[in-house]
Amino acid sequence: MKRRLHDLGLGIRFAVSGGREGWVRTLLTAVGVGLGVALLLGAASVPHLNDARADRIHDRQPFAAGSDRNVAHRKVSLLYAVADTEYRDDTIGGKVLRPANADPVLPPGLTSIPAPGTMAVSPALRDLLASPEGELLRPRLPYEITATIADAGLVEPSELYYYAGDATLATDAGASSAAGFGAVDETQPLDPMLVVLVILSCVVLLMPVAIFIATAVRFGGERRDRRLAALRLVGADTRTTRWVAGGEALAGAVLGLAVGTLLFLGLAELIGPLGLWSFGFFPGDLRPLPWLALLVAVAVPALAVGVTLAAMRSVSVEPLGVVRGGRTRRRRVWWRVAMPGLGVVLLFVSQSPDARTVSLSVAPSGIGAQLMDAMAPVAIAAGATLVLAGLITLLPWLVEAVVGRLHGGSPSWQLAVRRLQLSSGAASRAVSGITVAVAGSVALQMFFVGIHDDFTKVTGADASRAQYTVLTDYPDAALAERMIGAFRGTPGVSKVIGSVSSYVTRPGPVPAGDIRPITQLTLGDCATLRELARIDTCTDGDTFVVHPADAEQAAWVDRTARPGEPVNTAPDESGVPPKLWTLPAAARTVAGRPDPTGEVQDGIFATPGAMDTSLLTSGARTSAMLTVDQRVPDAAEHIRNTAARLSPQLRVATVRTIERDRQYAGIQTGLQAASLATLGLIAAGMLVSQVEQLRERRRLLAALVAFGTRRSTLAGSVLWQTAVPVALGIALAVAGGTALGALMLRIIDKSVTGWWLFLPLAGAGAAVILAVTLLSLPVLWRQMRPEGLRTE
Repeated sequence: MKRRLHDLGLGIRFAVSGGREGWVRTLLTAVGVGLGVALLLGAASVPHLNDARADRIHDRQPFAAGSDRNVAHRKVSLLYAVADTEYRDDTIGGKVLRPANADPVLPPGLTSIPAPGTMAVSPALRDLLASPEGELLRPRLPYEITATIADAGLVEPSELYYYAGDATLATDAGASSAAGFGAVDETQPLDPMLVVLVILSCVVLLMPVAIFIATAVRFGGERRDRRLAALRLVGADTRTTRWVAGGEALAGAVLGLAVGTLLFLGLAELIGPLGLWSFGFFPGDLRPLPWLALLVAVAVPALAVGVTLAAMRSVSVEPLGVVRGGRTRRRRVWWRVAMPGLGVVLLFVSQSPDARTVSLSVAPSGIGAQLMDAMAPVAIAAGATLVLAGLITLLPWLVEAVVGRLHGGSPSWQLAVRRLQLSSGAASRAVSGITVAVAGSVALQMFFVGIHDDFTKVTGADASRAQYTVLTDYPDAALAERMIGAFRGTPGVSKVIGSVSSYVTRPGPVPAGDIRPITQLTLGDCATLRELARIDTCTDGDTFVVHPADAEQAAWVDRTARPGEPVNTAPDESGVPPKLWTLPAAARTVAGRPDPTGEVQDGIFATPGAMDTSLLTSGARTSAMLTVDQRVPDAAEHIRNTAARLSPQLRVATVRTIERDRQYAGIQTGLQAASLATLGLIAAGMLVSQVEQLRERRRLLAALVAFGTRRSTLAGSVLWQTAVPVALGIALAVAGGTALGALMLRIIDKSVTGWWLFLPLAGAGAAVILAVTLLSLPVLWRQMRPEGLRTE
């Protein structure tokens, strides 16, 4: 062992003291390894980043007095009301506060509760309000800015958030009481299908990184070959030369760890405040877990040495030179097929007996069930890894088998084919990363499409009838009339459907054991009621009994809504004296109709002339549905400004025909960002690899040009040398990725719905290769100069 350490140290000395050529090769290796290390450190930071974001969100959530969250806070400390809003494509969070005593508990990030009429804002919101882009937002937040929320009170640097002071807040007007901040949010467990998706995503995104690092440490050079031959000449044995070569790779890997760490820290400082797909973070929150960082620090140098030692077994280092690729026997295919076959077996093992969900979600009770739950993610990860790794091992065999049968063609084609026939392994390694990336992306996209319907809900809303809804839950019947008038005068609003609804009960004694009949009372003008029920004729003063489609529910409505009989508009549970209103005997019975949001309302419908709105004093719910003219710019912002002017507690929502699960949407957003980073790594890594290969062949390229070979011919040969392995790699990736995606869907009992998803992904992979080739052409022209023939 001591001798091997000495050999490694000798290789490190050669790497850092080999002159300009040695330093260039070491730096190329360090850059390649550094790109991979930066992405690995980013992946190792995801758990801490998620925990930090969750903690920041929980720390500013108020909890009610008397809760068990904190024994020291059992009394009301302040009143608050949620006042979130949206501005164009951004969400603006906010709360309106009012102290309940002289020493209120402060939200994180504040040093004091804002005085009435003032607010504390996040830096991003302050900048937005001060810019021309925030002109329409300023009327919605008519408070004086007197403070800035510190980082402790924000989820991310670019978050738009504010706290405003209001002396009129009251619990009977919709405000809530709080004893402090830091409510514990019960997080929902991740759906088993999303667990499978996360595992598959990690495998797909990290495997290209590992492959690229393994490729980067194999950057070779003629100078190193001559140095190894010189060592043999002075008496070193073959094993010593291998460990010396491993030492040179170790030097590049260790330097790559430093480069990767600096790159990771720099990108965290750059990307964190800017955000990616509306996802930002504080650089301090992006911190690798210690054990994962240690694993990266140990695994990368070990991988560098291990890969180099394995690669040197196919190299014959003799005192008079180095011979590569000397073997003539063809690559064996049986073990290359066995690897993905074993992966398929593991994926089937992870499936539960009922074939409807993975075993981590449904299993028998007991120790055996716990063991099965613990092993299922491991089996899924190992199975997917083996399938994708099998594609890597199959690619060299496939390239060798195909290029061995290629003959004839143009000079550039013949040069490329002959080069591939002599060293197909190097060409396969260069494109193995893109092969795995495309295969994994195909499988992921198939999985996404297959589970899409499970995490996407069709709301039944009709966005052609209304595009926005405005709602408040505190009782103010007169607000409906103000809302209708205010919104009708709002720029861009062409139609307003405004109503007030509350619950009414049947007065009088209730038989023992029976439930008091109750139904909904909705008050609105004729135009509004026609949007909520199938009404032919209507004049002010009319009333209706609206039946739902279900006969049993319709009978329940009839027990309360009896034409000619009174109803109690102040339910007994409210603790106030009954307020009776008689339903006119002329009330007509009509059928319900889905409103623009897809909901079907029933019960008693009344126009303003049929009853006194002052009767609706308890539990009233005021709402409006708005139709806008899409030709009016910023119509949504004018609507939100009107709502804020009426009441800060009015909630404006967009009518959506489809809603996505938040966990599913969050994973999809994170996967998009990680896929972009992986694709960028592959492109940068392939460019570094291509440049290194051209440097190694500069003498050959210069000699060919000196003998009269056209530069265009050499450029064409370089393109063909890349295109042939890429075409084969993408074909293999499409086949393997499609099979893996279909198998993953079968595990969760889903059918394949997207067989042709590979087309854009294969095109993206080909585009990356083309871009790398074009970017390497300037280096190619430089290597073909006559200076490339010089030697020492």
